[in-house]
Amino acid sequence: MTGAHESSGTTQIRVVDLTATDAAQLIDEACRTTGFFAVTGHGVDAARRNDLLTAARRFFALPAETKARVALSVGGRAWRGWFPLGDELTSGVPDLKEGYYFGRELPSSPLPLPLHGPNVWPAEVPELRPLVTGWMTVMEHIGQRILAAMAVGLGLDPEWFRRQLTADPTVLFRIFTYPPQPHADANRWGVAEHSDYGLLTLLVHDGTPGLQVCVGTEWIDVPSEPDLIICNLGDMLDRLTRGRYRSTPHRVRNQTAHDRISLPFFLDPSWSATIEPLPLDPTFHDERERWDDADLSTIGGTYGDWLLTKVGRVFPQLAGEVLAGKKPVGDT
Repeated sequence: MTGAHESSGTTQIRVVDLTATDAAQLIDEACRTTGFFAVTGHGVDAARRNDLLTAARRFFALPAETKARVALSVGGRAWRGWFPLGDELTSGVPDLKEGYYFGRELPSSPLPLPLHGPNVWPAEVPELRPLVTGWMTVMEHIGQRILAAMAVGLGLDPEWFRRQLTADPTVLFRIFTYPPQPHADANRWGVAEHSDYGLLTLLVHDGTPGLQVCVGTEWIDVPSEPDLIICNLGDMLDRLTRGRYRSTPHRVRNQTAHDRISLPFFLDPSWSATIEPLPLDPTFHDERERWDDADLSTIGGTYGDWLLTKVGRVFPQLAGEVLAGKKPVGDT
């Protein structure tokens, strides 16, 4: 981001207790300003988180040839599985991270929609399957609670998002490991500057710092306490609210001496949901320029169309191999 500089320490990420009576108001204020906030009072047991982190470390410690048995290419159309360091791109540049993609466990027949279907699981870490599926259930519940609070802040019914957009949400979950890069080139990142492309992201990690968000012209460190759930908004929510709620650029660099494990969960609209603004004041106009100069008001069609376009840019070669010439169920 042109003109952005490192934090002077004056800007902070708001921490909201989900059980507080003013939670909706505080979340609304954060969504209209930083686009990032952290929540407590979420009820997630630390032991559940730590068990998942331990299983993730066991998997990533396996030899590459073993992990390749559950590679993204094996997951195919469902887009589930492992990718090695440097295979994922941000703005065309390889990220310094390794990862594993998951989603809702769905049957492979009949032919599912892209990014839908069964996960692929490593036989060498059998505990990963129940830990991941249980984690996704918990995160989806918390995500719906947060969306309800956002709806209240926007003057809508608390169930608006669930009823209109997320009754059958697109649920995606990732496990990433960022190797230490204490002396890396200043232009190399675990993941470079970007904004998420969906609705709502819930991030839990192992307590290792490294995540930064750009607020205005200031890059600030996101709190690294592992008991917090970090929440940020995606481009789709920015689009749906006509810029009232902002998707904010963020980046990761692990400058510690050990790996950083993160567990981002993405709660997005239903695949077939039509992209159109929420029923808010249509005269609202956001005067702020986006960090990437993108005009999100031009996004239309269905959420599935948008998601395929974005994911295809992250893994362009795999997108061509898996989706070339294939149309989602129901297309003609």
